[in-house]
Amino acid sequence: MADISNRKGDHIDLAVSGDVGFHNTTTLFECVRLVHNALPELSYDEVQLGTSVLGKRLSAPILIAAMTGGAERAEKINCDLAEIAEERGYAFGLGSQRAMLKNRALKSSYDVRRVAPSVLLLGNIGIVQATQMSSAELQDMVGSIGADALCVHLNPAMELVQPEGDRDFRNGLSTLARLTSELGHPIIVKETGCGISAEVAQKIRALGVAHVDVSGAGGTSWVAVETHRAKEDQKDLGEAFWEWGIPTAASVALVRQHGFETVFATGGVQSGLDIAKAIALGANVGGIARPVLQALTQAGPPGARRFLERTEQQLRTAFLLTGARNASQLRRVPRVIVGELERWLSAFPLQA
Repeated sequence: MADISNRKGDHIDLAVSGDVGFHNTTTLFECVRLVHNALPELSYDEVQLGTSVLGKRLSAPILIAAMTGGAERAEKINCDLAEIAEERGYAFGLGSQRAMLKNRALKSSYDVRRVAPSVLLLGNIGIVQATQMSSAELQDMVGSIGADALCVHLNPAMELVQPEGDRDFRNGLSTLARLTSELGHPIIVKETGCGISAEVAQKIRALGVAHVDVSGAGGTSWVAVETHRAKEDQKDLGEAFWEWGIPTAASVALVRQHGFETVFATGGVQSGLDIAKAIALGANVGGIARPVLQALTQAGPPGARRFLERTEQQLRTAFLLTGARNASQLRRVPRVIVGELERWLSAFPLQA
């Protein structure tokens, strides 16, 4: 039981201060140029950031994205950040709940409802673990922490480098089909830093999956995280695949054409401007993980609050400077796609 808690502790340390970013791959949000509107005919206070997601109202399209759980330090991190999400009206995502399945004593590290009674709360489990569990067991896991939805994460690249990782990724589609029809909560299919392609998006949408989190490349490389933990041959494998993945901006643009009810844009999102660009490409919500965790670690909850206040200010400013009163209008503002993102979208033409 100690092994998984130790691994989660390693993940926290590496996420805060380790060399775990992509070295060459970026999110490609820098390739999205929103066109300046010098006559927006809006006041700053008229901008409407609020949105409804999974039946709950958010004050802004911001998710404090999945980071941790299953370690002693994780409980305070999750509670501190969930409390901020509650105060500010954001969504909040938990790290993988696999640890609490192995050791029920670790459930407290995911139990944030006591500080965030009304937050949009996203549970989390890996596709391999979901395949091995019954729908009733997963429903109990979701219900035990009061989550509103379950993220089912896809992470084959990370697992193949992880010393104790999974190697069998069969039956994922049948598992998602089962959960879509049997689970009593919505599911969100999410990646873990490698992005979701148009082909995968098409397959899961055909199953009835309505919500997706692209978790693209350009931020934290979870292959890199596991490379630091690996030894010998596995470390060589991780170094070879450190840059693997679909950049976040490309994944959002490729996925949105398939008609998902909700597209979460996570993976290297650093600012409110990044979130605005993600929305312009078709996302509903932008999620930030590592920068919030670093702000919390460096300056406690006040530091995390300041970071998120700046993020929301940047987001509202981007709306105004494009003349967009709300997210629906932002998706229709003029934009220019340049550089590598243009090449990605040329390689996979978007459907009308």
